[in-house]
Amino acid sequence: MLILVTNDDGIYAPGLAALGRALLRLGDVYVVAPATEQSGVSHAITYLTPLIVKEVFHGEEHWGWAVQGSPADCVKIGATEFCPRMPDLVVSGINSGVNAGINVLYSGTVAAAIEGAFYGITSFAVSLEFDEHADYDRAAHLAGRIIEQVLTQEGPEPQLYNMNIPQAALRDVPQVSTVPMDVILHHDRFERRIDPWGREYFWLTGGPPASTTGQKTDLTELAAGNITLTPLGYNLTRAATVAQMEGWHFDLDGAGAPPAGPSAAAPPLMHTRRQTAGRGGEARTAGG
Repeated sequence: MLILVTNDDGIYAPGLAALGRALLRLGDVYVVAPATEQSGVSHAITYLTPLIVKEVFHGEEHWGWAVQGSPADCVKIGATEFCPRMPDLVVSGINSGVNAGINVLYSGTVAAAIEGAFYGITSFAVSLEFDEHADYDRAAHLAGRIIEQVLTQEGPEPQLYNMNIPQAALRDVPQVSTVPMDVILHHDRFERRIDPWGREYFWLTGGPPASTTGQKTDLTELAAGNITLTPLGYNLTRAATVAQMEGWHFDLDGAGAPPAGPSAAAPPLMHTRRQTAGRGGEARTAGG
């Protein structure tokens, strides 16, 4: 079996190294990963600039290819340029920090797995709850065993899976819960600060609240210490709404061209105005 391994934490991330080693027992592993961390880039791709790729070695031994691009870029170029043929399996991870709930939509780790699914390849995203001294080798061993067992049980159609491993699962006999992703809204907040030059900047803080839906989801099962496995799809169409909208009527007769007037004039020149800190820390406005 030919396995393409990538991540969003970068080519030198310990989770990637552990995952690559663990998957060797399943087949030939090809590593194509971002040159630098790409957390939170979701499914961004590079097409306005060239992709720079460098071969990476551990000592004298080839390890993989570092791509100056996104996780999705890595799967695209890995599958079509660096693998000797189309991979049989794509695995993205091991991410430092879980990708559960609506974080699935922001995750570069998950996006890489989705890109693999675009090619009709069974793909996994694997994430581990953050810990400064995380045992990635133990997590990779668990992930490899789960992936192997999924492959022996799934049907003929390629599938897309999101796997999250809590720290508790590394210490005890773990349980695997197949659950849907939670879609509860995060408690987003921004911490406002002032830099040494008096300019405002913001740090995004907060996180998902405890789920209150009453059903088991990836968030509730992770909180219970269970490994979560969620089958995903990338078709975002709401089929029931499409069926309902088929009976709608839109009348654009006589719409013609937009009327001429002030709105058709050239837009005004744009400028910015920023807040700076004055003496004593009070805010004052500066033009720019």
